[in-house]
Parts: sequence; C-alpha cells; structure tokens
Amino acid sequence: MILIDPPAWPAYGTTWSHLVSDTSLEELHAFARSVGLPARAFDHDHYDVPSDRYDALVAAGARPVAARELLAALRESGLRVAARDKARVGPARRLQELTQRWSRLPAQLPWDVPAEAWSSAGTDLLDRWSEPHRHYHTTAHLLDVLHALELLAQEQHDGGPAAVMAAWFHDAVYAGRPGSDEADSADLAIGTLSALGARRPLTERVGELVLGTATPGDPDGADAAVLNDADLAVLAGTPQRYQRYAAAIRAEYAHVGDEDFRSGRLAVLERLLGLPALYHTTSARRRWEARARENLERERRQWLRGERG
Repeated sequence: MILIDPPAWPAYGTTWSHLVSDTSLEELHAFARSVGLPARAFDHDHYDVPSDRYDALVAAGARPVAARELLAALRESGLRVAARDKARVGPARRLQELTQRWSRLPAQLPWDVPAEAWSSAGTDLLDRWSEPHRHYHTTAHLLDVLHALELLAQEQHDGGPAAVMAAWFHDAVYAGRPGSDEADSADLAIGTLSALGARRPLTERVGELVLGTATPGDPDGADAAVLNDADLAVLAGTPQRYQRYAAAIRAEYAHVGDEDFRSGRLAVLERLLGLPALYHTTSARRRWEARARENLERERRQWLRGERG
C-alpha cells in the first residue's frame, strides 16, 4: 500500500510530505511513475512531495496517514534506511571518497602518470557515473565494486591493475543498451588510458575485462573472475538491500512497459540461476553464492506470481 503523511516539513519555500510503500520499493516506484513524480524526488526509502501535489496523490490512491504511522509502517516493512546510513552513503561522501581513491591510483600503476591529465580524466569519469538518468549504475555501484575487489584481494584473489582500472570504467558509459554500453565503455577505457600513457597490453586487457562484464558467467582469466565476482556482489545483499537493487534496475528501465520488463527480467534471472556458479573465486563462492541464489530465486518467484511490476 502507498502511504503519504501530511505536508509538514518546510523547505524551499513550501512544505513537504513523504510518500512510501509498506510493501516494496517496486510498488513505490511504479506509483511514482504513474503520477509523474521525478526520479530525483526519491531519497533512499521515500519520495519527497511538495504540498501542492498532496491532494492529487491522495486522489490517485495514496492513503493519508499521520507521520508517526508512516514511519512505523516503513520500519515494519524493512525498507527504512536509517539517517546515519543515508549520511554515510550520500552522493557527496561517495564522490569525495572516489576522488581520493582516483588520486591514489597512480602509485599502483606500472607507468608514470601525468598528474594534471590524470585528475582531468578522473573528473570526467566521475561525471559520467553521476549522470541523472542512472539509478543503479551510479557512484554507489562503483564504490561497492571497488570495495568488493579489495575484499577479494585480501583473500588472495588479486586481479592486478587491469582489474582495478576495468572496475572504474566498466559502466562508465550507460544508456541502458546491454552489450553496446560495455563496448562503448571499453572504447572509453582504451582511449583514456592510452592518452594517459598506458602501454597497449594493459589498455587492451582493460578493454577485454570491461567487455567481459556483459557475460559474467564465462570469465576469461583470473583477473576477469575477480572483476566479475565484485560486479555481482550486490546479488548477495540482505533481502532489503537486494530489493533496493532490483527497484533501481526497474527505475533505469522506466521507459520499458511492465510486461516487456517482466519477461526480460525473468530471462535474466533464469539465466543467472542456470549458471553452474554465479561466482568464480573461492572466496566469493563461500561468501556470496548461497545468499545470491536465494535472492534471485525469491525475485523470480515474485515475478511469476505477479507480485512485482
């Protein structure tokens, strides 16, 4: 059920309501699309709604409740994101950490990097990851992949500089065109790294690794296995985090009708579940395989029962 509290929160010259679902983020995003709420109004677990939209949203089916009742329903649903977590994962904090990580990378690379050009390339890269049409393929995903790479490296699964650079570029071009996005990202990686002075064997390998993320079930080499495992670590999140991931994927395909998305998403889920193993390093399989399969199977059953959309 969609819930909305009274417009009582002052900001930007008006007052604001919170719009939530007590069931799923998919339900919340679907309602928001149906009434024309912009994606930028979504804040982790709710939409911020100005007072002049309140009556229309109630007329469209949102149930008016008191603020305390809304918060209690959100907590009970498991969708509540605590304020401290919002601060920790906010866009500004992510950009700050990613900028610092990019500035430290030259010390790990096997060639002398021109500092000014390196900084400029990092700015361009992070601008791409911060594009407003992204919902899942964002700076949050990039940071998650880098964290997962570090975790695997600590357990003797180190993909080397090629895997690290491929992580930075693997979704740098994202237009919702599977296959083409990876190819364009690979071209961007090769061109950027070549201009920064990297030698051809490294640039070509980075391009190959980026292309390989389009087909994670068949990695070509140990570095590809590490990168692909890090890219798919999101599948093994808590049920609540997995639900947020699935909702973000749906939001990126808002231009696709519900039935077409349902059939396409089911095909993806069934392909993943049909793989002999989702992960290829021993550490990733031990940490993530069982939980990821549980999440994927749960989502598949929900689509089959018509509970998503």
